[in-house]
Amino acid sequence: MPAILDDFPVLTPVTDEDLALAVQAVRVHAPEDWPHGTLCRSERVPYPCRLARWGGVTLAAAGLTDDQVSALVGTDA
Repeated sequence: MPAILDDFPVLTPVTDEDLALAVQAVRVHAPEDWPHGTLCRSERVPYPCRLARWGGVTLAAAGLTDDQVSALVGTDA
């Protein structure tokens, strides 16, 4: 069971397809404030969820900075 809960692997080098999926994952699985804490907008689990973590790590592996990621997903840095 623990293997199911592990983070998704980040394959390097990051392909264009991985990059597009990572941007989508970070956009869809964005943080949202709730009275009981910050949750993933899509899954309503504590943020960051597995896909948000994978997207962020994949974008970092592709060489994007935090400011570039924020610009891609339309959030404030």
